[in-house]
Amino acid sequence: MFLEALGSAILGFALAWAAVHRLSHRLPARTLVLPTGIAGALFGAFLTHSALGPGHFALTLVGAVAVAAASLSLLLRPAERFRRRSAPA
Repeated sequence: MFLEALGSAILGFALAWAAVHRLSHRLPARTLVLPTGIAGALFGAFLTHSALGPGHFALTLVGAVAVAAASLSLLLRPAERFRRRSAPA
């Protein structure tokens, strides 16, 4: 269980770090993004471990990465070219 938590936290951090470097113009401050990735991965590992039970290390890490990616996607802002322009008054 400890290795699942540690592995999922490391994967969540790596995913958040990659998102910060790749999509920094669409994300808020790094101090918010990195803990969100870690917390999302830990929560995903908890959910997956609770659903599958012990002995599914690889699947638990896959669930952790999936929830971390979903958590990080909630922080994304729309790109400038896709923002709606308000109608002229």
